Amino acid sequence: MAERAGHRGYIGARPLNGSRTPQHVQNIVIRDYARRKNLQFLLSAVEHIMPGSYMVLEDIMDELPRLNGLILYSIFMLPPDEARRREIYDRVLREGCDLHAAVEEITLSSQKDIQAVEDILLVNKYATIL
Repeated sequence: MAERAGHRGYIGARPLNGSRTPQHVQNIVIRDYARRKNLQFLLSAVEHIMPGSYMVLEDIMDELPRLNGLILYSIFMLPPDEARRREIYDRVLREGCDLHAAVEEITLSSQKDIQAVEDILLVNKYATIL
């Protein structure tokens, strides 16, 4: 089995919660997170700007057997559909990887971590309704 390469960054051009963060700033946040957590940072993949597109994230999922994990700029970059997110969590864990969210300082490395991520997404969903 080949040695795993490190953690792939995942950034995007779409607004998150109504705000746009320039890609170079997203990369700075991810790179700083990786440094503080002693993770080997690999160049970030950039998601397409089209709404609902997760093609680049799917490409990273296919790359997981060669990675230690991925570092999202934010958990709010995950698909809005809970079932689709759970497929991502399950695949990351099944491949022996972990998933990090740099802005929220969250690590998903076991099944028990999933609910914390989902709770944040749920609170945000209902907070934006109010």
